[in-house]
Amino acid sequence: MNLSPAAFIKYAFINMNNSIQQVLKNRFGFSGFREGQQQVVEQLVGGKSAVAVFPTGSGKSLCYQLPALILPDLTLVVAPLLALIEDQLDFMRTKGVAAASIDSTKSHQENLETYKAVKSGQLKILMVSVERFRNEKFRNFLKQIKISLLVIDEAHCISEWGHNFRPDYLKLSEYRKEFNIPQVLLLTATATPQVVEDMRNKFALDENSVFRTGFHRHNLHLKAKGVEQRDKTNLLIEQLKNNSSAATIVYVTQQKTADETAELCRNNGINAAAYHAGMSSEDRSAVQAAFMGGNTDVIVATIAFGMGIDKADIRRVIHYDLPKSIESYSQEIGRAGRDGLISDCLVMANLDNIHVLENFVYGDTPERTGIECVLNELSISENGRWEVVLSRLAGKSNIRTLPLKTLLVYLEMLGIIKPLYSFFANVEFRELVNEAEIISRFQGERRQFITDLFNGCPIAKVWRKVDFDILHQRGVQPRDRVMKALEYFEELGVIELRTRIMTDLYQVNPGFNKEEIADKLATLFQKKEIAEIERLERLIDFFQNGRCISAALAQYFGDNSFGDNYEGSTCGTCSVCLDEVVDIPSSVTPSLPSKEEFYRFTTPLYALLEEVQCKQHLSTESICRFLCGLPQPAFGSIRANKLEGFGALSDYRYRDVREWVERYKDHQ
Repeated sequence: MNLSPAAFIKYAFINMNNSIQQVLKNRFGFSGFREGQQQVVEQLVGGKSAVAVFPTGSGKSLCYQLPALILPDLTLVVAPLLALIEDQLDFMRTKGVAAASIDSTKSHQENLETYKAVKSGQLKILMVSVERFRNEKFRNFLKQIKISLLVIDEAHCISEWGHNFRPDYLKLSEYRKEFNIPQVLLLTATATPQVVEDMRNKFALDENSVFRTGFHRHNLHLKAKGVEQRDKTNLLIEQLKNNSSAATIVYVTQQKTADETAELCRNNGINAAAYHAGMSSEDRSAVQAAFMGGNTDVIVATIAFGMGIDKADIRRVIHYDLPKSIESYSQEIGRAGRDGLISDCLVMANLDNIHVLENFVYGDTPERTGIECVLNELSISENGRWEVVLSRLAGKSNIRTLPLKTLLVYLEMLGIIKPLYSFFANVEFRELVNEAEIISRFQGERRQFITDLFNGCPIAKVWRKVDFDILHQRGVQPRDRVMKALEYFEELGVIELRTRIMTDLYQVNPGFNKEEIADKLATLFQKKEIAEIERLERLIDFFQNGRCISAALAQYFGDNSFGDNYEGSTCGTCSVCLDEVVDIPSSVTPSLPSKEEFYRFTTPLYALLEEVQCKQHLSTESICRFLCGLPQPAFGSIRANKLEGFGALSDYRYRDVREWVERYKDHQ
């Protein structure tokens, strides 16, 4: 075929498009693409990276599932939740797509079979959580295979300015380089223009790689109604009884509210169930299955419910309590009306639970003493190497796991530490066949290496503990080779390998000024705290500023569906357009208890901390968090949450409790 360059490009594009259309129809059974999907698919099949910013329920998953069948090597998908992974795997299995996951719910043998299937080329898609990259065995495995595409679902988690920043996501751009992955697809439904730019910059993608569809969905009728707290239950029951069999999600903030409201619904003849993180995974799965199958009409849930839920006929989403943010609101209403039929989304707005949302923010801000504790641990590291077991460091510094991960990322950004690798501090194995038989399978230098490995790991009853220091002294090194040998034996089925206590190893840049770095970190977290509180304030203004809710939502996410004149735009179906003024009632803050009550609530805590010699954590912030019912790592191991005062002031605003504690604390 003798074609000019322009003609060849046209020919190649036509053939690529025909191939894409065939896979779409023959494998997925779709006659056409939804808005935005085809452009993203063509971008990926054409060998380029992409960012897809599509609203919830618009079919983002197809954007990687279809290209995965055309691209030559594995598509690796990073998703934030196991429920999301399982939902997508179930869909792909119905379409005959060879896909699997490696996760903690799978048995050891199941994960081994998945590793083998990937190596043999049987699988086209592998799904994992971001935490899987901290696994030493998984990273060794990725070095042995070819990957065409890295897909990052909920990619807004990459940005610290996003509504659900997750520190582990920041490392994904480095993992892409480490494992030589040529293409990346970033998927999100809730990214503002600032967050999209941040996502692009992290992966060095240009503006032409971004594909955005409109956030306005005509079939969603968005309503907000100011409701006094005492009237909320009556309004909810009234709403639900109007077509009581309609599939409905009722979102609440706290677990106890979910339980109480679900019971209230059942007492009023409504087929309802609660769903929250405090339930066992088996109970949550059963509730979700009943709702998906139409056997339960109403789910009363915290935000633990919804991610990955692909039920087309959800007719109503009701926010019994205010959502956490505009991003959360957009994500949660996006679960309604995926079949294109009219669906109602109602926010029952008052400020009575705003303190709960605020308190979560304050509870995640590390104390200055906690930051200093981490820096002290770092400064006494040996030979410029710092080993971190996250749970231990959290307990010592009294910083919760997520903000502690963020702190470590900030230290990376400041050039104080550099992550080297993660490993298991405790490695053990037991033979399933005779040691001599295993050694006899090898010759020459390999045979000597395996012999020395077994000799360096003596049996203690059944299991052999792998002590890498002893092996190193005996010349059995490096660690990477030892682990690869053990993993190979495991694949052969001749040993059982057991690994525990994930440890992160960092290189430390010495000579930093601890006082100066502590100031910088404290300032960064203070800015983050302020930004999260401002996010709540924007949410309140969003519902009561008198503007069309649909137009305001589109503008927030940089969508031009309503043109440039957002101020005068109307959708014709939201509560503002229907002249239903949203007047959010103010919260009624109860009076703070007396000095005597302060002593009653805190004296047992003082006594307990004295007993366990843990008084260094008896700061104003720690007492506030204790009284507001916010868990703290340092208090968990001593069961402080079982004391009478824990959560005694959970109905108060954190800032008010702080003033109260400062007034009486020094007189204790």
